[in-house]
Amino acid sequence: MTASTTETPTKTVLLTGFEPFNGAAINPSLEAVRALDGWSGPGFTVVARQLPCVFGTALDVLRESIAGVKPDIVIAVGQAGGRSEISLERVAINVDDASIRDNAGNQPVDTPIAADGPAAYFTTLPVKAIVKALRLRGFPSGVSQTAGTFVCNHVFYGLMHHAVGQPLKAGFIHVPFLPEQAADRPERPPSMALRDIVDALRIAVEVAVVTETDTQEAGGATH
Repeated sequence: MTASTTETPTKTVLLTGFEPFNGAAINPSLEAVRALDGWSGPGFTVVARQLPCVFGTALDVLRESIAGVKPDIVIAVGQAGGRSEISLERVAINVDDASIRDNAGNQPVDTPIAADGPAAYFTTLPVKAIVKALRLRGFPSGVSQTAGTFVCNHVFYGLMHHAVGQPLKAGFIHVPFLPEQAADRPERPPSMALRDIVDALRIAVEVAVVTETDTQEAGGATH
């Protein structure tokens, strides 16, 4: 007799990144997730998709991607110019309040994302475990308490609203400018090399796949 073996089902991880916006030629979130499209590891496979930087349309594309890919985990990634670290977003709030226009010329002000939705949703990614793993590998990282009120937060909130009642682990990660973006700005904001952003996202995916209960340790903000 041959002993039967039971294989653990492979999890599918959907990564999304945004197209360039506000006149920029590049968006590090898109470049990074593209680099990971098709990557697989023990028990998981990654699929990457591009989102438009457009209120409403970005959520339509996200929902279509989820329906087509049928992921177990969704990690949306966006650019946070001015930040110096990989930011694991904790909370999405139910408001669009844009300081600039999106790529379709929209600029919503004080507008609910979901009229029937709660004020906020918390991520279901193990954000503190991911931050801990990133720091152990030398990547600057932290838990962020705000994803802004532009299209990144719009997608983050819409993702969590869509995930209600589904066995879907989901959340949002912000990444810094690339060095070439920072070099074009007179204030010389912080930046991070694309290879480092890609490697940091690899770690985030690996931790998200295997971690069911988040690490409990200090990670809040004092302001």
